[in-house]
Amino acid sequence: MFDSAKALAFNNVPDREEIKGAIFKTLMSNGMFDNAHIRLTLTRGKKVTSGMSPTFNLYGCTLIVLAEWKPPVYDNSSGIKLVTATTRRNSPNCIDSKIHHNNLINNILAKIEGNVANAGDAIMLDKDGFVSETNATNIFLVKKGQVSTPHADYCLPGITRATVMDLVRKENIVLHERRISLSEFHAADEVWTTGTMGELTPVVMIDGRVIGTGEVGPITKQIQNAYKVLTTETGVPIPKHVEK
Repeated sequence: MFDSAKALAFNNVPDREEIKGAIFKTLMSNGMFDNAHIRLTLTRGKKVTSGMSPTFNLYGCTLIVLAEWKPPVYDNSSGIKLVTATTRRNSPNCIDSKIHHNNLINNILAKIEGNVANAGDAIMLDKDGFVSETNATNIFLVKKGQVSTPHADYCLPGITRATVMDLVRKENIVLHERRISLSEFHAADEVWTTGTMGELTPVVMIDGRVIGTGEVGPITKQIQNAYKVLTTETGVPIPKHVEK
């Protein structure tokens, strides 16, 4: 978020401690201490008049903390199906996808294609036809015991993605970050996606092609378990709520 705010020339961005305080205050005020999902939105703040120029936002940034009870988004036990969308992921020539922003029309159109096909999500390609990510998550494949994930040139390099890449290396599994064609995903031994809400989700079918055996693969399970251990043992504790 800080990098995106810098790229968008935001001024008076709240610091990390202020944002943490706002998150904790929201959670404690609503009694949300477990199974809650938090979405942070940072705007330029109140304008003095209409217009596109950021110079009209004279009152500093506004931070919105949206906390909600969120059931599991994906089936992380049996896996999900994906389809490939016709809508492409934005190129850095247009809107750099490394900027985390609310202009998600491409992703929404891809998700609609996924919904029509009764799929969990939709794979999005870059302008050259290589796999970028899905409409909501990053994506990995396993082939002959090695893991590959697309370069983050056309997608948001997610925090969960980076965490999983570190876990793959710590599990002594070879990891490649490279251009990957769609046919490689069709022929993969295992595929999974990563994201904040879904964590690590197995993929058992893409575009009607069964992935591997059609069941969650051994390396996927290995990394899922490593991720579960990591998230159980680390994190920032929520201050205890004191009743008045």
